[in-house]
Amino acid sequence: MDRVSSENPSVETVTGTVRRYGGTSRPQIELPTDAADAFPEGEVVQVTIDGSAYRTRIERSGDSPVLRGAYETPRLAREPGEGEDFLRGWLDDEGLDVGRSVLVDIVESGYAYGVRAPGETAYYDATEKPKDSLADIARNLDG
Repeated sequence: MDRVSSENPSVETVTGTVRRYGGTSRPQIELPTDAADAFPEGEVVQVTIDGSAYRTRIERSGDSPVLRGAYETPRLAREPGEGEDFLRGWLDDEGLDVGRSVLVDIVESGYAYGVRAPGETAYYDATEKPKDSLADIARNLDG
């Protein structure tokens, strides 16, 4: 399988900020409002963190897209209270507290993203967004 570097010109990178989710201590990554078109609200997408692929549901906080977790399956991304949040663990491991910057790579808009610490390079499997009919079938099977 082909791999693409975060430094590749085909990969757009935006800078997000670690914020608190509502009145809780749970972190989220808030993305710039001008990048909202690349992050379709409500979609469950792939997010790669430290070389592992997870699923996240893109949410909104005001006009900004946000990533509130990274989970093993699409179902867990839609029902985050049931599974382990690998984004939270990664932020803790990297020492990326509230207010810190995080780089979010747009590998395939609307389908595949990557999260990395500033100054790091990441490598992603070159993937293509599935055809809508296949995505619909998978969504129906997944519940």
